[in-house]
Amino acid sequence: MNNILELHSVTKRFDSFTAVEELSFVIPKGTVYGLLGPNGAGKTTSIRMTIGITMPDSGEVRLFDEPFRREHLKRIGYLPEERGLYKRMKIQELLVFLAQLKGVPHADATQRAARWLDRLELGKWAKAKAEELSKGMQQKVQFIAAVLHDPDFLILDEPFSGLDPNNARDLLDVLLEQRKAGKTIMFSTHRMETVERVCDAICLVNHGRSVLEGKLKDVKGGYGKSSIHLEFEGELPFLDRKDLFQSVNNYGNFVELRLNPGVDSQEVLRMASEAARVTKFELVEPSLEAIFIDTVERTEVAHA
Repeated sequence: MNNILELHSVTKRFDSFTAVEELSFVIPKGTVYGLLGPNGAGKTTSIRMTIGITMPDSGEVRLFDEPFRREHLKRIGYLPEERGLYKRMKIQELLVFLAQLKGVPHADATQRAARWLDRLELGKWAKAKAEELSKGMQQKVQFIAAVLHDPDFLILDEPFSGLDPNNARDLLDVLLEQRKAGKTIMFSTHRMETVERVCDAICLVNHGRSVLEGKLKDVKGGYGKSSIHLEFEGELPFLDRKDLFQSVNNYGNFVELRLNPGVDSQEVLRMASEAARVTKFELVEPSLEAIFIDTVERTEVAHA
């Protein structure tokens, strides 16, 4: 088996609204894949078609090298964007119940649930009801529910939603462990720095269509070293020059500049040095966040 998931020209409409249009991508076994896009781009609809919550109007979804079948769901762990816990059930009982639905024997499910609750620092809440937990804690419980049956394929829709930085880091550590264990992972997120750290490949969706897709290193490499990270003290009066920069992210005394084609980076350094005290000047590939913003803005213009 080479590919865990294949979407071939998948389209989904709701009345006159097209949520996903002719979307295609492939996720090989062992890959960490980022499904990206602005709010309302079609990410969640695409994920729901992947696991049969809704069916495409046209196109094909293939899982584990064959057409989608309900039996595939036992090999998939799914974390939805919306929390769906039974609020009055005790946490450990709920996890055991959900694991049993995936075919895990009761005794085994009980041991696994206890280990995972301890792993994510929820052990003392095992007998608490879901409604008694904070939003971040509920998110961690739903994540445990997604991995408890040891699935081959993890599908996570905004897994870091509602998590503080410490809990987000803990969850990221678990994802890295799952990757090391050979699991295939697809997740959507707005955290571009996380995508850059863990993803092998991405698909950027806007208005239901793929606008940028491929291996992450190829996506970034295609832009070349056309960005400048510049730290300085003082003022830089030339930052608004459209003839020099495609984009400017200004954070105060640090700016990320995307150069127009043909602009000499050394000329920018000269201008900066004349206007302010430069403490850092680095020519780099653009960040994924910059690529994301640039691609979305261009597709918005084309869609208008």
